[in-house]
Amino acid sequence: MTTHTAAQAPAIEVTDLRKSFEDNHVLQGIELTVPAGTVYALLGPNGAGKTTAVRILTTLISGDAGTATVLGHDVSTEPDAIRLRIGVTGQFSAIDELLTGRENLQLMADLNHLPRRQGRARAQELLERFDLVDAADRGAATYSGGMKRRLDLAMTLVSSPRLIFLDEPSTGLDPRSRRELWQIIRELINEGVTIFLTTQYLEEADELAHKVGVLDRGTLVAEGTPAELKRRVPGGRVDVTYVDPVALSTAAGAIAGATADLESLTLSVPHDGTLGALQELVGRLDSEAVASLEVHTPDLDDVFLALTGHRPQPAEERPENTTEAPMTEEVAR
Repeated sequence: MTTHTAAQAPAIEVTDLRKSFEDNHVLQGIELTVPAGTVYALLGPNGAGKTTAVRILTTLISGDAGTATVLGHDVSTEPDAIRLRIGVTGQFSAIDELLTGRENLQLMADLNHLPRRQGRARAQELLERFDLVDAADRGAATYSGGMKRRLDLAMTLVSSPRLIFLDEPSTGLDPRSRRELWQIIRELINEGVTIFLTTQYLEEADELAHKVGVLDRGTLVAEGTPAELKRRVPGGRVDVTYVDPVALSTAAGAIAGATADLESLTLSVPHDGTLGALQELVGRLDSEAVASLEVHTPDLDDVFLALTGHRPQPAEERPENTTEAPMTEEVAR
């Protein structure tokens, strides 16, 4: 991933941001900072406030209290400046399926006031980048789910934004299309673009994010790199498989906290995920008696469960009734 200097101003700064809908307190004083050129992933169960936070940061709605700046501009007093500099890809596609892929891109170029020749060149450039040239002049209604998502993101990039909000970008995609999207996001990061990502796919956050925030009931309950969050959750272990039961029994009596399974000849040793602890354990093992060693660490799914009390619900399985107002495409892409 790209290295970023401390001299760069943050792409997003949020302080004590609050928002309520009648008696429902959706955001209760969240604070976060997103360095330029990084991926920030906001995780949370359905109704946690993720989409509301994105709608405030993209100037679709106003917060009730607190402050938020995006690319150095205040969301309350400088919404137009923000809209000119950001891109938004919401949960639901903004593609006009009556148009071709090329026509969708050229329409976005017109909406962004690009000169006609420049707009056509930009559309062709993005069709090539997103591997849509062969389908460029076909109706978008004939595109697969992965192709539509690539076109949707390409439309967001027409204006070359330096900050992109991706709200549940992988919803409904098959594993191959999801990984193709991840590669595109990595390329954007290498070009210095900042990504603010909301997702229910914890593997997605683990793969892409420099920092992860976990939002629950309108409060940011944890924040850190994926590795830092995993270290907060107990359950890591090292499984050492021995060549015979005698060696296993000897090791079990010598290593505090270890649990032996005579059937599989495996010794499970609690592990906090640090390199020092692993080195200390390996130094105590008899290499001739050990057949194999495997390190197990908590994943973001374990973190999510520990912090929110339940596992994430895939977007396509969520109930329609939600405490948040839905994301719309009212903002200039």
